[in-house]
Amino acid sequence: MQHKVTFIPGDGIGPEVAGATQRVLEATGVQFQWDDVVIGSQAQDMFGTALPQTALESIRKNRVALKGPVSTPIGSGFRSVNVALRQKLDLYACLRPYKIYPGTATIYKDVDIVVVRENTEDLYAGIEFAKDGLRTKELLDFVFDATGERVKEDSAVDLRLISQAASKRIVKFAFDYARQNSRRKVTTYHKANILKFSDGLFLDIAREVAKEYPDIEFTDVLLDAACMQLVRRPEQFDVIVLPNFYGDFISDLCAGLIGGLGLAPGANMGDDMAVFEAAHGSVPKYAGQNKANPMAMMLSGVMMLQYLGERNSAERLGKAIAEVIAEGKNVTYDLNPDNPVGTSQVADAVVESLKQGGK
Repeated sequence: MQHKVTFIPGDGIGPEVAGATQRVLEATGVQFQWDDVVIGSQAQDMFGTALPQTALESIRKNRVALKGPVSTPIGSGFRSVNVALRQKLDLYACLRPYKIYPGTATIYKDVDIVVVRENTEDLYAGIEFAKDGLRTKELLDFVFDATGERVKEDSAVDLRLISQAASKRIVKFAFDYARQNSRRKVTTYHKANILKFSDGLFLDIAREVAKEYPDIEFTDVLLDAACMQLVRRPEQFDVIVLPNFYGDFISDLCAGLIGGLGLAPGANMGDDMAVFEAAHGSVPKYAGQNKANPMAMMLSGVMMLQYLGERNSAERLGKAIAEVIAEGKNVTYDLNPDNPVGTSQVADAVVESLKQGGK
């Protein structure tokens, strides 16, 4: 069976890591029909917009995309191309697994955490009011009329939106993922002790949804305490479900536990489509230098194979990547600073490992 997949090379190191991932995916023997489109800085130069309609239409048509990291060009009209893409396609769930691979330099062991992050609202909804703006003054006056609290007149304001509907579907996504993947526990982090209405709503909904999954343990932890516990005993956590803003930071914290963003894959998923991409950014300063670690992008490719139902090929590719990491000879500078190889050489090694493993 041939799979039609939208391919977005990205900016900066994107074309290198995405191209390396294309190579190893094709080396599994799975058949792909790639539909190449661009977003980000390259699209801005070509089409005058960082998020052209043709790219959105391709993803809607194919229902699956492999995306390299992209940059948001200044003056493009988007605060973040990545955020805009997720919102326009309603890719409400950011799924990021964090697992330690043998051969990785980290002080931790037995870390196997999946972060499920809500993608569409919270502070990233993008509703902002600038300092000294006319609408800002009207908003501050409204706050005073409604609460009696006088906000400093030189304030800038961002609205934090936590809705019942978005909270319920992301928590259900996390529990469904846990059940489908034989995970034992779901935990949410929050500050409902302080943010009683927004975080309080998210927590209440999480507790209600948890009742529908009696086979899965549910716990909740205050965000600050959770950060401490993640650093001290990360093995106690399994699936973590979070509002958007918290999920951004906890994702990078978990990447630190496993050895860095170079090993952190991800997917942004909706009800009927998914975009697979590494958790790291486009790192323009390393563009075209054949230095970037493609492992996170390749592991995102493993997730894509699983999503496409190619589970045997996903297992083979995941094993091949793990073998290359464990051997430590054909990895980039972040994994072997004394004797690194380049991005393309990593892909060569993974392809060779696939061949050695057989089909």
